[in-house]
Amino acid sequence: MQKSLNRRNFIKLSAAGAAGGFLAGGSNVNAASANNLSAAASNDIIHRTLGKTGMKVPVVNLGVMRVDNPRIVTMALDGGMTLLDTAHGYQNGRNEEMLGKLLKDRPRDSFYLATKVNPRGDQMSVDDFIGQFDISMERLQLEYVDILYLHAQSSREGTLNENYLTALTRLREQGRTRFIGVTTHSNEPEVIRAAIESNEYDVVCPAYNFTMDNYREIKQAIAEAAEAGLGVIAMKTMAGAYWDQERMDPINTKAALKYVLQDENIHTSIPGVTAFHELEDNFDVNRDISMTPGEIKDLRLEEASMGGLYCFGCKECIDQCPHNLPVPDMMRSYMYAYGYKDLSLARETMDSLSICGDACETCGSCQVKCVKGFNVAEKIKNIDRLRHVPSDFLT
Repeated sequence: MQKSLNRRNFIKLSAAGAAGGFLAGGSNVNAASANNLSAAASNDIIHRTLGKTGMKVPVVNLGVMRVDNPRIVTMALDGGMTLLDTAHGYQNGRNEEMLGKLLKDRPRDSFYLATKVNPRGDQMSVDDFIGQFDISMERLQLEYVDILYLHAQSSREGTLNENYLTALTRLREQGRTRFIGVTTHSNEPEVIRAAIESNEYDVVCPAYNFTMDNYREIKQAIAEAAEAGLGVIAMKTMAGAYWDQERMDPINTKAALKYVLQDENIHTSIPGVTAFHELEDNFDVNRDISMTPGEIKDLRLEEASMGGLYCFGCKECIDQCPHNLPVPDMMRSYMYAYGYKDLSLARETMDSLSICGDACETCGSCQVKCVKGFNVAEKIKNIDRLRHVPSDFLT
């Protein structure tokens, strides 16, 4: 059962706020005082080292994607989390702007920050890629980020794209990002292995959760990445947050997060939160990743790959669709809307797909047979109508 942030914990975290979990390096605070405050904020937190980056981070950090309340970010930092994950496109740039305002008065060595550029295809030039990053840096008001990702890749070709690698490595050489990485929502093993092959990437960030049909294959690729020295950061650990569209049957997301962290090759995770009680659950996991029999039972592991709202992006559906609709991306938008109840993010995702007219208006019946058992036609109908709602109503 989820619980609210109680007064005792709120006071404890606020008292630790001045330290914010100081990282290695100098600060303007007396060292002994900073250490004491840091201990109060991060006592007993489990840390792992992010591969060859050498960054020692808590096993749970903050995905800022859906955060619109700066106090959540403040509480995460004050509670010992040190890595904040955002992207150029989150909330149409407002996410980075919010972080820029919030972080400008914090010592730069008290947090790590990661952002992402999504080229959405294979035509973005080196200059255009760097141009998007320049905009991100203006929003963030920082001289450098700790990790810059090539975002949302699903193939070896995209991961090894010469333009993207040139832009990423150039920015790393210039010191504008300390490390470079790649994120992937689908075909994760291929992307991870391409990152290893490149001999350039420092970090991989795959979707990874207990409902994924190819969980074992991803796990093996992750082990190979860790062996090669890459840092591994898990995302999409909540698996859609609900088993059903009606949101009557919630997934035990705390157990789902713990399940992923049983893999010691996962160095950290970046679950998104929108409420303080969710953040407190993540604080708890940062101190104890052991799973109870009840938590294991809650995950319904025998049937998990055939339930829930999470599409694992196998792309079997694309060849079945006569109009080659980007069904996996539409299913991800569906998850944002019906699982996370984030209509704005769902709409942003749908708008990025450049679908003309009603998605299925010319089809009498749907030919797509989802390997996970999803009623694809019904889900597309439910999410496609979101494109006809004025964006102002969703913010």
